[in-house]
Amino acid sequence: MSIEGGRHPGWGTANRIVPLGESYLELVAVVDEDEAARSEFGRWVAAVDAESRSRPFGWAVRTSDLDQVAHRLRLPIEGGSRVTPEGNVLTWRAAALQGRAFEPSLPFFIEWAAGSVFPGRAAVTHPIGAVEIAGLELRGRVDRLAQWLGRHDLPISMCDGPPSVERVVLKAPGTEIVVGADHTPAD
Repeated sequence: MSIEGGRHPGWGTANRIVPLGESYLELVAVVDEDEAARSEFGRWVAAVDAESRSRPFGWAVRTSDLDQVAHRLRLPIEGGSRVTPEGNVLTWRAAALQGRAFEPSLPFFIEWAAGSVFPGRAAVTHPIGAVEIAGLELRGRVDRLAQWLGRHDLPISMCDGPPSVERVVLKAPGTEIVVGADHTPAD
């Protein structure tokens, strides 16, 4: 079940959220073509062609120490916000959001501001019960991802190939839901 997220000011995009507790899926679309054309993120979303719309095209890692991550990787930090349908302002800071279109197997990093309600914790009841992310399947350079992420315990599998996010595997009581490309799972 997805809920309305809100508009991303300056990016020409808006989102819907699939809350999953400690994580979430974000469904993003262009809502203002002119505004999106002036934003790297908006251009990234607009460039997703019909063939790849069934596959995730980016991902993020939540951190509580964005300054340390940005320093380690020598990345600039930028702020973002959106207004929820209820009128609440959600604010975050992100590093590496720009450029993900060129290397989508690497995540951007996000830190939610104090007082911002984490989107994964929105109150929803999924018809099939509790749903969580069981795994993320990527293609790209394994060594590059290891260097980018540093130490982690994320449920990721990766195989060599052109950088992409292939599939997100969700787990629910008695079932598995796969969002993405239909292929042999990554090693």
